[in-house]
Amino acid sequence: MTRQERIYQYMVENTMAVQSVDAMGNDGLTTAAVASSLQIARPNVSKELNDLVRQGKLLKSAGRPVQYCVALVDMLSDTLDETRNTQEHESGFAQTNKHTDEEIKNEPQQTTILQYSDDLLTHMIGGNSSMHNQIEQAKAAMLYPPRGLNTLIIGPTGSGKTFFANAMFEYTKSQKLMPGAKGLITFNCADYAHNPELLMSHLFGYTKGSFTGANDDQEGLIQEADGGMLFLDEVHRLPPEGQEMIFYFMDHGTYSRLGETAKTHHANVRLVCATTEDPESSLLQTFVRRIPITIQLPSFNKRSPQERIELLRSLLTIEANRTNKQITLTEDVVQALLGSVTYGNVGQLKSNVQLVCAQGFLNNIDNEDEIVITSDKLPSNIKDGLLHLASDRRELGEISKLLQPYMTIKPDSKRSLPVNHNDSYELPYNLYEIIGDKATMLREEGLDQEHINNFITTDINLHLKSFYKEDAITQSTENKLAEIVDSDIIEFSKEIQPQIESKLNYQFRDNFIYAMSLHISSFIKRIQSGKPMRLMGNDLVAMVKDYPDELEVANTIKEQLEERYNMPIPESESYYLAILIISLKMAPSKGNVGIVVAAHGSSTASSMVQVVSQLLSDNSVESYDMPLDVDPQVAYRGIVEKVRDANQGNGVLLLVDMGSLSTFAPKITEETQIPVQVIDMVTTAMVLEATRKASFIESDLNGIYSELREFHGYSRVASSKKEIEDDDADVKRLLPNKPKAVIAICSTGEGTAQRIKNLLDQLLVQNLIEDVKIIPISIVNMKERITEINKQYTVIAATGVMDPEIGVPFMALQSLLQGGGEQFVRQLVERSEVAWVTNIGNTEVSKEVCRKYLSDYFMFINPDKFTSILWNYVGYLEEQRHVKFNDPFKISLIMHLGGAVERALTNTAIPATEDEIREIQGQEWLKLVQNANHEYLDKVQITLTSSEEFYIYKLLETWQEKNDTMTSDTLVQ
Repeated sequence: MTRQERIYQYMVENTMAVQSVDAMGNDGLTTAAVASSLQIARPNVSKELNDLVRQGKLLKSAGRPVQYCVALVDMLSDTLDETRNTQEHESGFAQTNKHTDEEIKNEPQQTTILQYSDDLLTHMIGGNSSMHNQIEQAKAAMLYPPRGLNTLIIGPTGSGKTFFANAMFEYTKSQKLMPGAKGLITFNCADYAHNPELLMSHLFGYTKGSFTGANDDQEGLIQEADGGMLFLDEVHRLPPEGQEMIFYFMDHGTYSRLGETAKTHHANVRLVCATTEDPESSLLQTFVRRIPITIQLPSFNKRSPQERIELLRSLLTIEANRTNKQITLTEDVVQALLGSVTYGNVGQLKSNVQLVCAQGFLNNIDNEDEIVITSDKLPSNIKDGLLHLASDRRELGEISKLLQPYMTIKPDSKRSLPVNHNDSYELPYNLYEIIGDKATMLREEGLDQEHINNFITTDINLHLKSFYKEDAITQSTENKLAEIVDSDIIEFSKEIQPQIESKLNYQFRDNFIYAMSLHISSFIKRIQSGKPMRLMGNDLVAMVKDYPDELEVANTIKEQLEERYNMPIPESESYYLAILIISLKMAPSKGNVGIVVAAHGSSTASSMVQVVSQLLSDNSVESYDMPLDVDPQVAYRGIVEKVRDANQGNGVLLLVDMGSLSTFAPKITEETQIPVQVIDMVTTAMVLEATRKASFIESDLNGIYSELREFHGYSRVASSKKEIEDDDADVKRLLPNKPKAVIAICSTGEGTAQRIKNLLDQLLVQNLIEDVKIIPISIVNMKERITEINKQYTVIAATGVMDPEIGVPFMALQSLLQGGGEQFVRQLVERSEVAWVTNIGNTEVSKEVCRKYLSDYFMFINPDKFTSILWNYVGYLEEQRHVKFNDPFKISLIMHLGGAVERALTNTAIPATEDEIREIQGQEWLKLVQNANHEYLDKVQITLTSSEEFYIYKLLETWQEKNDTMTSDTLVQ
């Protein structure tokens, strides 16, 4: 007897049978009572009781504690069955099963979908908006006399092509258009794309002896679908000869099996085909012309916010029905799920919903009635969806208007999408049962809930990864690559990658297929067009000389290509191939740039980090709060520990509120051997931007540091030449003197790099950006070439087959081809226009920034009074030294002076050694600082110590050195 049977038998023996929940009263049993009586773990009892409720054998009360009773209808049914079986047995008429288990196992499994009572097409989500035309097309195709029209469904991966085909089939049933149909017969052409003979035999059948193993005549799916509908998924994978046989069948209704010459077989079949590709380029025109109805399905993100939310609700209702539990999600979880759809459309959303609900089920395993899902429990890839959605403010705003703080989904079979067990995104097992059973087992072994969650979370991910198509992104990227490279070259690159890795005993980076395919395509087309070959220079030979193994492998590839394409390939290409192989070798992985925020105040830093964490769902940023009375040495030690915690292998960016803390950087680097860069005058916007860049831009510490030094908040940026010309003089002085450039890197600087250039040039034109030049270069002598480029241009970014590591954002070739071009161009816009902020140079705005900072971060000074005092203090220094500070430095200096005043009031001055103070005596900047102190601070009874004067002097001296260097560089240029 199974566990469920034991529990049901116990319920039958110990509860009254009732007809409805209202009639139950207090006559039911609780989960705890059943678990105690049968000595079964409570989670298992809860699972089985709810399963029995779903089967209609038990009824479940709505109040608390939850009680269960046997359903009267089910008891009567069981009694009748038992009586009937007894009578049959006693009279000798009990029948044995007509089929043995083995026979049933070996019966061909028909590819059908669950039978739906409703007309799916009529009630489909989006039926009155984005899907209206498609639904009308489908109905017209099905109703067209006498036998309907063949149809082609086009749509990206996961957009619902299979679901739509099933809806069409159900519509024909509801209209009684195919009374003899056995069910929808489905065939995925991709399953046998590499074996055309097997593919054709499945479709058309075969005769005895037509190939090895064909021991009998066999009918195909076309004959099986006679009188009904055949759905051919991924039809573009059908070989040309298969397409020809299909369109002959469409024309004449006859076909031949594999091994036959005469077309003697007849069938009446409605054909529905589906593809993710452009039919004009991926299918024979003779095939396409015979399909009169083409239905284009929209991608998930092209559908309205209302439809996307409704689709999410339907998918969540499926999970609520499976668990028989209410599911509650917070608003940010809903947004994260909607934003997590990047490549897989509704299918990807379904996968993500199943993952989130499975983990929610685990986290709420002791809650019998509800699964509560909050953002802090989301997997990182789902959390990223919140940021993805937030990148489009208009879209986020429209979705937010439709959401409440909580979304609650109750079990309701009428609201959920019907479950298609042939759906490639549908799990073939009950994941919730797996979770429940494993949790019980681990609990019995003595593990606590935290460890149980860790174990099973890993298990959930393994289950899902083993089932879902992990190559969905790869396929999408290959589709992009296939637009510019012949598919045979892509296949060749795939074939040689494992061979090369085996011979060289190392792995390549993810972009191997893309870089190698583009490289091979480039020189093959050069050969075919009769253009002169690239010469083998001394630099090229010298560089490859140190890599004999790579050159040997390159020679092998050259020979394979010569044989495959029947053309001679010059020796020089072996050297270029060797260079490419060297550049694609997987380098030791580098982590992200770590971020530490340190600020004075009991919660200043942690508050900023908390805001950023909520906005970006990123919990990696470290914060250090420094009370005003904290000893500087204590603060230093605390910041060092935070830097160690934040380090991920690629350096740490330290964001501080006062310039004096910037002196910590060299000491921290020396002590920890962790590269540290410091930026002062930190704001929440600065932390937000730093976190965003560290997470999503493939750049090093110096690159992010350089960008953030130019960051002035999320203000309006000039978007045209006219706006730039209207900016004030200070803005114009901040613009770079040299034109901006992006370098595109490949092994030769020609084929692949030129393609990158063409792609980015097109995107720049589309975004109305005219002042960024794309410069293709070769890996050979790359550093020397970049040095030359830097003399004429300001390099703002790089892309290609390898990172030149020159402190600018870099996007790998793979990312560019995966659709990252638009994102890359947006980064260029940010980087090239970051200094064009309208408010720079506006004195009143700058003073207001200072006033707000003094108000927000200091307790003992009056911001309204001290803003003017410190502004005049800085103006005095400018006037006496005959210099002009730019606004960012002026604001930074005032921030530091505010801190010095606060520390003077609290008697917590930053210490400096006597030697350090002695070294600067008599210096001009120090004299001016002392005069300014007397002129402006002494009058309000504020006296700064010599150590505070030392740090003010160091800030001014550093500015002077940088200014002198910039002036010198300008004169040289």
